[in-house]
Formats: sequence, structure tokens, C-alpha cells
Amino acid sequence: MRVEVTTLNSYDLVVLGGGPGGYVAAIRAAKLGLSVALIEASELGGTCLNRGCIPSKTLLHMAEAVETIKKVQAWGIKTGPVELSWDAMLARQGQVMQTLRTGIAGLLKANKISHLRGWGKVLPNREIEVASDTGVTRVRADKIILATGSKPFVPPIPGLDGLPYQTSDTIFQMDRIPKTTTIIGGGVIGVEFAAIFSAFGTQVTVVEATDRIVPTEDEAASQALAKALKQRGVQVQAATKVEQVRYDNGQFHVSAAHGGQTSEHAAEELLVAVGRTPSLGGLEELPLKMNGRFVEVNEQMETSIPHVYAIGDLVGGYQLAHVASAEGLIAAANAAGKQEKIDYRVVPRCIYTHPEIASVGMTEQEAKNSGLAVKVQTYSMRGNGKALSMGETDGFVKLIADEKYGEIVGVTMVGPHVTDMITTASSFMHLEGTVAEWASLIHPHPTVSESFYEAANGWLGMGVNH
Repeated sequence: MRVEVTTLNSYDLVVLGGGPGGYVAAIRAAKLGLSVALIEASELGGTCLNRGCIPSKTLLHMAEAVETIKKVQAWGIKTGPVELSWDAMLARQGQVMQTLRTGIAGLLKANKISHLRGWGKVLPNREIEVASDTGVTRVRADKIILATGSKPFVPPIPGLDGLPYQTSDTIFQMDRIPKTTTIIGGGVIGVEFAAIFSAFGTQVTVVEATDRIVPTEDEAASQALAKALKQRGVQVQAATKVEQVRYDNGQFHVSAAHGGQTSEHAAEELLVAVGRTPSLGGLEELPLKMNGRFVEVNEQMETSIPHVYAIGDLVGGYQLAHVASAEGLIAAANAAGKQEKIDYRVVPRCIYTHPEIASVGMTEQEAKNSGLAVKVQTYSMRGNGKALSMGETDGFVKLIADEKYGEIVGVTMVGPHVTDMITTASSFMHLEGTVAEWASLIHPHPTVSESFYEAANGWLGMGVNH
């Protein structure tokens, strides 16, 4: 059957993908005076809003509430048995997501951005075909921003193909809270789901191939999180390689090797969470220069094809929603004729487990490997009054600064609300602030943020409360 193709307007800029990079880029470009169309095949907000950041953090907040209820029993606050309704929790999750989707749609409308619903295919002449249930529409673009995001990466594990395992894209579709779950991958995604389901009563096993979970973060932070997960009943199997998976009688049987020994364990559910890979669908006809699996871009986020930009998970690096948004702003500005670039040195990284982990800049090991002459100061949350009152003392602030001038090159935090506070460290680094300036800044008491003040003064050899 012949599909009729209709041609619509030309635009200064067409953005392919409505995730946290794409819709932000579209809005910024519109505010800079460009005529803009945004193409999205699914829901606005992309993976972050619909299958990642927002739904997982909604459940993580619920998990933290469950953990708090358990903890306050020893403080004289008595409750009855905690009952969980998975359906109600998912309904709450859905409400949050829908509110944000509606907000994005409103922003697009307010900024006079054409929202084209359908699957976009980019042609070499900077035309884009948009396929939807009603047919195929073709639009023309002076410039294009590719923001098609990523999808879960599934490694070639023997026996895995064809099994009904979960990924971070599908796990919220489960109809129940499982009694047992195995998570392949101890990175950010894996440990966050371990925190969620262990709080809900699931027996969780995390299998990680490297020698520790969250291996890209500071080793002390990794150890603190591993300890906390184990205290909550999570079995953490580091330096362990999955060799085979089979599914029998409603159970996943995972065979894994550690130290030359192979063992097998079974679980109701299997979550494969070993990272994400770029979604290149719709870009097949573009002769893009690649950097491995990722699209290669310059400092202005422009690809090897003039006037075609790429951002977010397509380009690798930090696969984080806020980085995609920042790259989207840069790409939009450059598409409008400016010359801007991003400072990846000050990108904050957050893990929303319990305790939380937040960091910016170099880890201690990275700083030492770089050859920089640095001095490191660690302040324990055990000395922080607010953390102590909350019963959240298993954490720390680690401050890494240039030994000669005291310029801050890295901060790692573990503890309550640190994901909300890491912007302070990022701001100091962005402004090339020094430890002395941080130590002179008055912090409110009692707050967890005082740990910054204590770490800075300790670095100077002037600490008071430690």
C-alpha cells in the first residue's frame, strides 16, 4: 500500500527527540528567535521522565519512607505493620510523570514550538520524515539537533536471549513486588533498584563484574554504599562474572564465576542493568562520524555534518539527564549563531540510594593518577549534629584540592540530602573557588551542609569539630 507523504513548513531548527536534552534545546532555541519543531515518537520527557529518573526517584522516596518507619521504631515512635500496595505506588508514580509531561507540553505551546508526534527519519538533505498513524509528513530544517537518547544495553550472556528478563525500561511494568530478584550490574542503575526493592522486602542479589559496585565513584563511597546495602539484606557479589542464565519453572537461574569458582542462584525476577547504548534509529541515512558506539561531536556539539548537532546519550560521556539538558542548551545557542561550549569539569554526579552519593570533579584516585599535587581532607558525618539527629551518620565529605593554591578539584559526599547539596561544591569549582574561601563562608547550624565547612577548615589545619 502506498503511503502518502505530505510536506509541511520549513523550520530554522528541528529537534529530534523530546527528552531532557531535546525539549530543553527546543525551548532555548525558540527563546533565541528561531522557528522550531520538535519530533517525538513517544511521550514527552524521554527516558528520564518516563522510564528513568522520575519514576525511579519516586519509588526511591517511597523506599526511604519505609526505611524511616523501620528506624523510628527504636526512637519511641510505634507503628503497626507496614503494608505495601504496588498498584497504589505505581499510580502515584504515574501521577508525578503525567504532571511533568503536561508541563512540558505547556512549555512547548507557550514558546510556539511545533510538536510533531511520530517517528522521525533524518534524510541527508536535512529533511525529516515523520511517520505517524495518520501518514508520513516531511519537514525541512536549516539546522538539526539529534537528541534520540539511548536504550538499555543487553550483553551477550549465554542463555539470556529470548528470556522474560527486565531492563530499566520495563521493570515498572511488573504486576507485583517480587520476593527475589537478581540484578546484573552494580552501577548506578543497579544499586538504585537494589535500594528500592530491598526496602520493599525483596531479597536482592547484585552481581557486578568489577571489583566493587559503582566503580566510577570514589572507592570509599563505594564501600560505604556496599556496607549499607548489605545491612539491608542485599547480597553484593563483586568481581563476579555471569556465565549463563536459564529460565525454568518461573525462576531465573544465574550461573556466575568468582575467584575461579562457579555458583548458581535462582530468583523470580532478573534485572539486566549494565548500562545504556545510543538509540540510532532514524539516523541510518546520515553519514555521521562515530566515536565507537557514540556520535562524534566537537566542543559546540556539532557533528561531522555541518549544521547537524547531537547531544545527550547519543554522544556518550556522562549519560545523565542534566548533562543532556546542558548540552541541549549549548547546541541550541550554537545553532542560533553563538559560540558556546560546556564545562564537563563541574558536572555533578548523583546516586539516589540510602545513603545518597554525590560527587563532582575528580575522585581521590583520579587526582593522584593525574599527577596533581593535591591534599585530601575527609570529614565524617558522625560529627555532624543534623546527621546525628536524623540517625544518618554513615557518611562523609571528602574534599580534594590543589596543595599549592587550595583550588578545589573534586568533592565526594555520602549521606542524607547530599544530592541536593553537591551544587554548592560544583559552584565553587565553576568559580575557581579555593578551600580558604569555602572555610570562611558561614554555614547555617544545624545542617548537613556544615560538613562542607568542617572539611574545608580541616583541610587548612584549622578544624574545630574534628
